[in-house]
Amino acid sequence: MQEILNNSMRYILHAPEQLHCTIDLPASKSISNRALVIHALSGSSILPENLSDCDDTEVIVNALRDMPEVIDIKAAGTAMRFMTAYLSVTPGTHILTGTERMCHRPIKILVNALRYLGAHIEYVGEEGFPPLRIKGRNLEGGSLEVPGSISSQYISALLMIGPSLRNGLELKLTGNIISRPYIDLTLHTMHDFGVRVEWTDIDTIKTEHQQYQHREYVIENDWSASSYWYEIMALSDGIDNEIKLTGLVDGSRQGDSVVRYLFSMLGVKTTFENTEPGVPATVTLKKVRQHLPRLDYDFINQPDLAQTFVVCCALMDIPFHFKGLSTLKIKETDRIEALKKEMRKLGYVIKDANGSELLWDGERCDASFEPIDTYEDHRMALAFAPLCIKIPGLSINNPQVVSKSYPAFWSHLRQAGFSIEEQDV
Repeated sequence: MQEILNNSMRYILHAPEQLHCTIDLPASKSISNRALVIHALSGSSILPENLSDCDDTEVIVNALRDMPEVIDIKAAGTAMRFMTAYLSVTPGTHILTGTERMCHRPIKILVNALRYLGAHIEYVGEEGFPPLRIKGRNLEGGSLEVPGSISSQYISALLMIGPSLRNGLELKLTGNIISRPYIDLTLHTMHDFGVRVEWTDIDTIKTEHQQYQHREYVIENDWSASSYWYEIMALSDGIDNEIKLTGLVDGSRQGDSVVRYLFSMLGVKTTFENTEPGVPATVTLKKVRQHLPRLDYDFINQPDLAQTFVVCCALMDIPFHFKGLSTLKIKETDRIEALKKEMRKLGYVIKDANGSELLWDGERCDASFEPIDTYEDHRMALAFAPLCIKIPGLSINNPQVVSKSYPAFWSHLRQAGFSIEEQDV
């Protein structure tokens, strides 16, 4: 893992004329991070197999293995939320910290929820933000209400420690529930490790005090990572182009597996070589000539796909109106503002509304084609890179941010025939 991202590097990208490649996708970061925390709570010494090799997963692996007094999770938001809950029920005192941006990402709702359950957590600096000093101990548990509109990672963090609480956990989600597939993915992973946890009502989840079971566990590959290859296929012109992606599960619990249906509306056909439930298979992507003239979609359950579809639709000249994007403002960067600014460089005027919507009606502006800035946000680099198909010589600053979720992305692009010129700036 890179300790410091190289902010003085720029990549200049050119696409191949044809696409015929097989890409071994990375393992799912979302499943890896859940399985690691549950594995640690089970007391098993056998790590899950096919773990993601990304930064976000590596910081959790290192933290759980070494358990130092000061745990630095860098820019990994998932690790901050999951480890806050895990350390609350684990003996010992630790300070949990991260990058400067991480120390400005809110965590008060999760801390308040854990304190209500009996956790001993103090703010080292500013109230409501990391770093945190956490003294682990046995917690009583019980019934708890949290807003359903907060990051699903808060909810998942609470759920995973639920079986460790003396009275279990009954979690009621108030208001509008966002990113429900990520909550369901957590429940599914908990089931895989032998505990009972269920939705008991449309807004309530309950788990009893019980012990996670030791399991041999293999992580499936990442549907989120596949989205950039779908984008590449959608932007490409060759009807004979073909991309094969390995290790994807038909009927996956990953929320971003909806990408196959969304891209079918943008002219990409998906074929599984094997549709046996739960069995990883190779998927073939092909281009078809028909696509929707406009795309309206609510990303409330798949916010990490928003950047991909904003840039892809604009470059395909497909007007759009995307909703459900309120969490984009508290990600690695304010993704709504970052998208608007960077798309202007390419000549597209993207507008926002209500703090949770992005829309484009076809309005254009003069393009500067300045290098795309990535704002220490992996998904900015990943989503914009495919645009070199339409904009030869597209350049991207600080490209190594992809290590947060997809470290092999640039080598995979080269494998697919893309030309990448490295430039010091």
